[in-house]
Amino acid sequence: MIVKRCIERLEVTDEVEVLADAYVAAGILSEASKNDALHVAVASVARADLIVSWNFRHMVNFQRIQLYNSVNLANGYGLIDVRSPLEVAYENED
Repeated sequence: MIVKRCIERLEVTDEVEVLADAYVAAGILSEASKNDALHVAVASVARADLIVSWNFRHMVNFQRIQLYNSVNLANGYGLIDVRSPLEVAYENED
């Protein structure tokens, strides 16, 4: 399996702020967890395929992922997937 590894710096723009506020307004996260909302929003706006996180409470959470995606679709964004590092780790087959 070939995995492309790249790092892209993403910025919190007004568009990202609006989407993060939509997550909070939908009750997915509270205002106290706005940084987590921004994390999901910046990945969604950037059209990332996947977020890898150890944050099981607010991000790697099946119910919340469904809610993030419902807000994304309602606002013209695509689906986002969130997985733990253990789910995306692999060993080289040498």
